Amino acid sequence: MKKIAFLFVFAGLVLLGIGGYQYFKIQAAEKQTMTEATELLEQSSKQDNDAQKVTPQNFFPEMGDAVGILEIPTLEAKLPIVEGTDPDDLEKGVGHYLGSAYPEQNDQIVLSGHRDTVFRSLGDVKVGDTFTVKLPYGDFEYEMVNSKIVDADDTTIIKSTAPDEELVITTCYPFSYVGNAPERYIIYAKPIY
Repeated sequence: MKKIAFLFVFAGLVLLGIGGYQYFKIQAAEKQTMTEATELLEQSSKQDNDAQKVTPQNFFPEMGDAVGILEIPTLEAKLPIVEGTDPDDLEKGVGHYLGSAYPEQNDQIVLSGHRDTVFRSLGDVKVGDTFTVKLPYGDFEYEMVNSKIVDADDTTIIKSTAPDEELVITTCYPFSYVGNAPERYIIYAKPIY
């Protein structure tokens, strides 16, 4: 009986160690990406040459690149945005869905993140709250207008809204679910001009 108890304790410690390692690895990756995003924004604000200036028309980052910062004042959150939504990209911060637009590209902008890391408190954001997307070519503010919950495999939320701009923020749902969540929490926000 003591051997079985020891085995369970040992297995628990191993799982706890693995979880702790993953947590600190994700925290380090997010911190590194935030540093890269901050440096990118600082460099772009110092550019004097119009030929090198970043615009919505020439902004096409590479997969995995830090591209900006998402600020959510209600949550007092500043989160790095990275190009791509693969698992490796989402470990670094908020992922920009490849193929969706960026601000001032007059279409749908899709940002995704993990509910247990960057979007841990996203359910606290309410209609009327704001988001700011900071990119090398400017800061763009959006106001939340709606939210909904859909099945995890529902891709109908990703669609063209051209010529209207719309910010869509997605994460897994329920927020406190352990394992692969069965649903997605969607926030819709419109630009504030």
